[in-house]
Amino acid sequence: MSALAGHLIARIAATGPMTLADYMRACLLDPRYGYYATRDPFGAAGDFTTAPEISQMYGELIGLCLAQNWLDQGAPAPFALAEPGPGRGTLMADIWRATRAVPGFHAAAQIHLIEASPTLRDAQARRLADVPVSWHESLDTLPDTPLWLVANEFFDALPVRQFQRSGDAWRERVIGLRDGRLTLGLTDPAPRVELAHRLADTRDSDIVEICPDAPRIMAAIEARITRHGGAALIVDYGGWRSLGDTFQAVRAHRFADPLAAPGTADLTAHVDFEAIAGAAPRLAHSALTPQELLLKRLGIDARAAHLAQNLSGAALEQHRAAFHRLTDAAEMGTLFKALALVAPGAPLPPGFDPV
Repeated sequence: MSALAGHLIARIAATGPMTLADYMRACLLDPRYGYYATRDPFGAAGDFTTAPEISQMYGELIGLCLAQNWLDQGAPAPFALAEPGPGRGTLMADIWRATRAVPGFHAAAQIHLIEASPTLRDAQARRLADVPVSWHESLDTLPDTPLWLVANEFFDALPVRQFQRSGDAWRERVIGLRDGRLTLGLTDPAPRVELAHRLADTRDSDIVEICPDAPRIMAAIEARITRHGGAALIVDYGGWRSLGDTFQAVRAHRFADPLAAPGTADLTAHVDFEAIAGAAPRLAHSALTPQELLLKRLGIDARAAHLAQNLSGAALEQHRAAFHRLTDAAEMGTLFKALALVAPGAPLPPGFDPV
């Protein structure tokens, strides 16, 4: 039993079953035993690998995409270049390196990282040691300036609640106890106003997931972009509308039982991009774009060929494998999607189509 499991079992025994969102929040963010508070989860020695850790090409292309949109919107200065959930700082470091030749971009940019984990803040500080960075606990404290934001595999780690349809009502999936162990259960059926619109496209026993934190986060992004311009670029795995149980745990690059050892595995759920766009109604959003299509539109084929010219042997094979992993439909190419949001009338970043 993990250290956190005993605390959660005692809490449930005292106060009753907890929502899946409360369980995820405790497992990931508990200050003493939470997953992100106690470890660096990235890379081969960790539990999972994100696109920026797979290849420098990803961050370079995303950085130039943001920089071109900054130019297309009149190159305002100063502006906030922000990333929530920045991992080790790899994506921001690649963005910064790739944009050094964009006239005026570095002089105008103020980097803001939204990170709650002290362990990961230390890793980010080392990776961005030569770059002035401001850290935040939440997006609410970002400056009231133009904002260019990239959120890569951020929303999938936000806690979700799950509801299972029962006739015209819904039963919430909650974490309770059975024989002293954590287990999933269901509440009694009850109407849910926030899910009334889902009665038209679901059947009995279908599961719908809701991310309670997403509206507040998107409101903070929307407020700045609406007032001052900018763009938000969101890349994650998921689809346009939530349907089905996507709650999962990953440990040592393999799927694990999410209830077996709380605090020792990464917990995620697929992103509902429709809900993300709907939480920022004053912004215009792009069509949802598969990662493969976006990267190819941004020039990953040419960039990969250029980098390959100076590689051979194992390094060349690793480079080819990274390209394959980022773009192939059997890997990240179609599972991962991208959504761009801008103020009405503002140009979308390159690589994105209007709805």
